Amino acid sequence: MLADTGEIDMTGPPAMVDATRLGAARELVARHLVWDNHGCMPLRWADDSFLPQLARYRAAGVNVASLNVGYGELGIEDTVRMVAAFRHWLKARPDDYVLATSVADIHRARREGKLAVTFDIEGTRAIGDQISLIQLYHDLGVRWMLMAYNRRNLVGDGVHDEDAPVGLTPFGRDVVAEMERVGMVVCCSHTGARTAADVLAVARKPVIFSHSNPKAVWDHKRNISDDLMRACADTGGVVGITGVGAFLGANNDVRSETFVRHIDYAVNLIGVDHVGLGLDFVFDREELRRALVEMRHTFPDDPAYRTVPDFVAPEQIVEIAALLMARGYAEADIAKILGGNHLRVAEQAWSGEAAA
Repeated sequence: MLADTGEIDMTGPPAMVDATRLGAARELVARHLVWDNHGCMPLRWADDSFLPQLARYRAAGVNVASLNVGYGELGIEDTVRMVAAFRHWLKARPDDYVLATSVADIHRARREGKLAVTFDIEGTRAIGDQISLIQLYHDLGVRWMLMAYNRRNLVGDGVHDEDAPVGLTPFGRDVVAEMERVGMVVCCSHTGARTAADVLAVARKPVIFSHSNPKAVWDHKRNISDDLMRACADTGGVVGITGVGAFLGANNDVRSETFVRHIDYAVNLIGVDHVGLGLDFVFDREELRRALVEMRHTFPDDPAYRTVPDFVAPEQIVEIAALLMARGYAEADIAKILGGNHLRVAEQAWSGEAAA
């Protein structure tokens, strides 16, 4: 792989990808597992009108997609309703989708040309003060959960808590231990830096930042420091580069070349074994627009949240692969970034310790 040297230029001209390289990238993507570890369908349990758009993932070459089933201030009832609604819709369409609860399901879905779908939860408000719900969510298909969505909860701090951080609480330590026991991956995106550092210090299995970018490339509070990225890699975890324009660069920059700069920085800092995709593509921008207005406590008065951001779309994955090829990345390393690293974490963490 090739590294950027010197200062990171976020203002240069767009990289050009010729048709020949795009064709080669399309073939490369088809040869390897592609895993987008975070996507956002509308969280309306009685409305499945957007769900046919899941087909966009397969058309873009994605084999595994993790769908958000709850976040922020949503509580237990809302989250359980969403899990039930998504499961019902997916299971009614077995010719196209596999609800993946094991690594074997991932491989089977790819062999059969179907999209494997897993679930994730952004923040532990979904369990309230009841740790036993972690096992329930795992049984229903949730394979990662992040600690705190922007704001403090019973587990620890959110990334936008401005007052003195409390770090990971004793309850939070129990949550981490239970997640590792049942086979749910611990995530520290959206989580305060001190709480994230505490989680990384106590974890016994790989921890992920499912959708977070290097702060050294674009300085926003939602992005993460080099120290946190290194600590994540030390657990065997993965930093999923997110496609939210406000966290990529100036003026909602969702160009593929900007996304690849974040990938390249992360690879050169923590190694190719610890970088993946977590696009955080939002399918219903109007729902997000309403959330930014109605959940002002969760989303502070920050330019990133005053308007609905743009997002890197799944359809850009082939171009992203082509740009990595242009930078000199080996095919094996691109394969790790596209999905191999997420698969490794699943192999290490999903089995849990329930039988021990």
